Amino acid sequence: MPVLPRHDLPFAPLGASVGLFGGSFDPAHEGHVHVTRHALKRLQLDQLWWLVSPGNPLKQAGPAPLGARVARARALMRHPHVQITPIEAQLGTRYTADTLRALMHHYPGRRFVWIMGADNLAGFHRWDNWRWIMESLPIAVVARPGQQRGALSSVAARRYAQARIAARSAPVLQAAPAPAWCFLTIPLRNISSTHLRAQGVWQGADASAPPTEL
Repeated sequence: MPVLPRHDLPFAPLGASVGLFGGSFDPAHEGHVHVTRHALKRLQLDQLWWLVSPGNPLKQAGPAPLGARVARARALMRHPHVQITPIEAQLGTRYTADTLRALMHHYPGRRFVWIMGADNLAGFHRWDNWRWIMESLPIAVVARPGQQRGALSSVAARRYAQARIAARSAPVLQAAPAPAWCFLTIPLRNISSTHLRAQGVWQGADASAPPTEL
């Protein structure tokens, strides 16, 4: 486990509940902001961190440069309880399970909640050490357009059906012993990073401000 300088790490006080929202954010967009604001409120989290990854092991094509993606994310997501961090690059981790192990090592006494989209739950059983993730921290799954059915009939959802917490009880998820997960339906915004890249909106060059299309 690498030893990292404390000033390079996001800060979270002892006892804090912290949502972890991972992804390539290539590019970050208003859909990510929308999910973040609803997750903070529905889960009653103290903080939420965007974990901007160096790259996605499940995708063949590499993303835009990490620095550009982090800069754009910070310009777009401005909230006193949200931190944007490239901590995976600092930790040298490639898979989510390894990142979570490292965060738990560096941040004992904090309550982490993994936050992911419904599309991720549909393919969660293909993630490295996915059962360990499910059994190590609570998970909040956020519904996106057209993905509810596939997510709720997925291998992971069926295997851990007894660990599901009702959406109306979402605030208790942060303190629930794993395995525990919640499926949250929020007002939907059908926008994606893939769509923005296909339209040529994002080239990873001008990270100082979000595009006007958003």
